[in-house]
Amino acid sequence: MQRKLTRGRLFLFLTLLLTIASGLALRQYGYAMHLPFVVAKYGGSFLWGAMVYWLLATISISARRFRITSAALIVAVLVELFRLWHIPALDAFRLTTAGALLLGRVFSLWNILAYAAGISAALAVDCALSRRGA
Repeated sequence: MQRKLTRGRLFLFLTLLLTIASGLALRQYGYAMHLPFVVAKYGGSFLWGAMVYWLLATISISARRFRITSAALIVAVLVELFRLWHIPALDAFRLTTAGALLLGRVFSLWNILAYAAGISAALAVDCALSRRGA
């Protein structure tokens, strides 16, 4: 089912910003808040996957959810696979905060699983909010 254009990019964009803020807060305070290890370690990847979904949904508001979800999964897997490519300039960028947040540092199949879970959760939230008329 195609998303109604009346849903508005603003709502999707605000959801994207909330997801980014949550991910940054988790990265900064997750371990200090004594969250369970799995939440502190993979919660950021979960939220990163959700962020990719919300970003693509914001950009392609009229696209079907299946396409948004598929594209988000492809982007997430490609970014994770990109971690296997090492050149000095890219590795130097990965050592910066922006590089770590955008590209990550170390390849992990667990991250791909966390991305997929985050994308699935964002899809479920998107569907639920659409039914409620949000």
